[in-house]
Amino acid sequence: MKTIIRNTAIYTLALYFLPSLIPGVKIEGGFITLLIGGLALALMFLILKPILHIISFPINLLTLGVSSIFTNALILYLLTIFVVDISIVAFTYQATNVFGFGIPTIQFNTFFAYLYTAFILSLIDSSISWLVE
Repeated sequence: MKTIIRNTAIYTLALYFLPSLIPGVKIEGGFITLLIGGLALALMFLILKPILHIISFPINLLTLGVSSIFTNALILYLLTIFVVDISIVAFTYQATNVFGFGIPTIQFNTFFAYLYTAFILSLIDSSISWLVE
């Protein structure tokens, strides 16, 4: 029970930060939606992720774990189906200059938006978990 509450808090906080980092993530409904989304993510990562890892073990072994991001993207897709107020849509990062280096315009379609969001969510989750422990 302690693990579920801790993971719910971590995923709620991660969902709070996602729309400010990724323009394609839309969360409507306020704190209640964040809490429901955090609980849903915690339960899906607790129940579905081990099952999906067992199913995708051969591919995961061949790609040295890189394909696990697809598992996370699938769980995010299921989250957007179960929690209607959370959506992930295609988006574009505009061209910019960072320290004199020109970064071109980057467009993400819906599939890559899910992959990118899953990657950023795992980074946020790992960072918060590291800070908590």
